[in-house]
Amino acid sequence: MMAVFGGRRRDDNPALPPGQYLTESFPVLSAGPTPSINTEDWEFFIHTEAGQTHRWTWDQFIALPSEDISVDIHCVTSWSKLGTGWRGVSLDTLFAEVETGFDFVMAHSYGGYTTNLPLGELLNGRAWMAYEYDGDELDPEHGGPARLLVPHLYFWKSAKWVRGLVMQSEDNPGFWEENGYNLHGDPWREERYA
Repeated sequence: MMAVFGGRRRDDNPALPPGQYLTESFPVLSAGPTPSINTEDWEFFIHTEAGQTHRWTWDQFIALPSEDISVDIHCVTSWSKLGTGWRGVSLDTLFAEVETGFDFVMAHSYGGYTTNLPLGELLNGRAWMAYEYDGDELDPEHGGPARLLVPHLYFWKSAKWVRGLVMQSEDNPGFWEENGYNLHGDPWREERYA
C-alpha cells in the first residue's frame, strides 16, 4: 500500500486552507529591514513594455477612489488571519489607463524586495494597494505607507512597501521565488515551494 501525504488543516475551520492555523495576532515577517518612507517622497509607478511609466504621488494616489476591503489572509509560514479590514485603491483603478500586452508583472518594493504575479491575479476586484489596516494608517512594519494586497495568494505576494509594477512577458521569479518558493502561491493548493 502506498502512503499519500498531503496537507490538512491544523484547525477544523473550513475557512482555513490546508496546513494553516488561525491566529488573532498579526505576525511581522520581512526579508530585510523596514524602510523609512516619507509620503512626501513616496511614489507608485506602473512601467509598460512600450516604455510608458504611469506615476502617482502620494497625494494623487490618496485622491483616487478607494474601497474598504474585508478579507482573509494566509501566510506561507502557516498562519491565517480571518476577516482582516483594509482600505485601499483597486489595481483595476490603477490599470484603467495602462495599455499592455504582457501577462505578468514584477512588483518592486522600497528596500529592493520583488515578487512576480500574473496580471490576471491583480485585476477584476482581486487586488489593491492598501494604505490602511483596521481603520488606521498602515504601520511601517506591515508595509506602510502602502502595500500590495492580493489576499487569494500567500501573503508574500502582497509585497510590503511597494513602489511599482513592471510589466513582463514571462513569469520571471522574484526574491522568494528565486529562493525556492512557488511562482504562483495559491494557499488552497498549498503552492508553497517550487
